[in-house]
Amino acid sequence: MKVNVLCYPKCTTCQKAVKWLEDKNIEINYRDIKLQNPTEKELREWIKKSGLPIKRFFNTSGLVYRELELTKKLPMMSDDEQIKLLATDGMLVKRPILISNDKVLVGFREKEWLEL
Repeated sequence: MKVNVLCYPKCTTCQKAVKWLEDKNIEINYRDIKLQNPTEKELREWIKKSGLPIKRFFNTSGLVYRELELTKKLPMMSDDEQIKLLATDGMLVKRPILISNDKVLVGFREKEWLEL
């Protein structure tokens, strides 16, 4: 099995997720989310495929999220505006994101990842 994983190399959760995949002998196509942030098109596809609300794709504990005061602003933004904002900066996006043929997982929750 081969999966696409969007990570930030300095993120310890991303490091754990990558190690977990390697330990399971799952082939990884790694993408640095800061250097190559997701496009609007990708985000729309992933949100639909994941079945998750857009809010789950935001890195709510991140510095950029807090600096932009998104806790206050997001509820007033349309879905389209939120997706466009996510596409502007990979550091706004929750990580890691794992994309397989039939799943999109956001964040590293081992129990969810075991269902690959």
